[in-house]
Amino acid sequence: MTAVPSPAPPLVLPGTRAGRDPERSIRRGPRRLPAEVVAATQRDRLLDGIVRTVAQSGYAKARISDICQAAGVTRPVFYEQFRGKEDAFLAAHRHGTTLVIASMEAAFEAAGDWPSGIRDALGALLGILAGAPAFATMAVVEIDAVGEAGREERDVLLAQFRRFFTTAGGAAGAAGAPPGVAATELVDAVVGGVYASVYRRIAAGGAAELPVLLPTLSYFVLAPFLGPEGAAARLAEPRPAVRASAAPCLHPGASRQHGADAPSP
Repeated sequence: MTAVPSPAPPLVLPGTRAGRDPERSIRRGPRRLPAEVVAATQRDRLLDGIVRTVAQSGYAKARISDICQAAGVTRPVFYEQFRGKEDAFLAAHRHGTTLVIASMEAAFEAAGDWPSGIRDALGALLGILAGAPAFATMAVVEIDAVGEAGREERDVLLAQFRRFFTTAGGAAGAAGAPPGVAATELVDAVVGGVYASVYRRIAAGGAAELPVLLPTLSYFVLAPFLGPEGAAARLAEPRPAVRASAAPCLHPGASRQHGADAPSP
């Protein structure tokens, strides 16, 4: 009998859980968790706390005290984990976007060919962000407020998106572009266009609606490499729905509505 693979665990992005959720409280007393487990739990809760606080108040107005309140930890604990607000923001951004890229790569590699892989990777991206609106707001919109470090982080992220166009299929498609069209600049334009569309939808408060962009963005991405008719033909082919694996994200302010454990020492 062929073994049935176990389903992948749900993707949990920073901000999709309440930092002060009682289920994540830290036990006290003689049976307290080991110090390294306590530190990891506190860091995890702080990542949730900064994502929710930034999504709710904006990066510029987010205060360390607010982040600690959302996470249920004290200021000394915050500074044991991070140098400051920017450091915590970038840590949450890197952790979350690493998970997103990995899910996109899994969807891409599971597809039968390059055009299908591009479409499925886009579907994974849009579905994941739709299921984690606080993280989407923090990572895509509020990163502009971080300044130079945020811009550098975004450049690194966009470079990772470009990798989807450097496979054999993507390279072949780019090589077939009309004379005078540089493949590198074409890919940059496509990636930038997708990012701009996603940014605009999230900034308007429509993160949950991101999946409706999939047909348009798929056509936009494929048409430069397959031609308009080729892209339309590929999009007409039935494809299995790509489901987001992210846990549903509560409203950024919901953490104060949960029962909360006392701030961790």
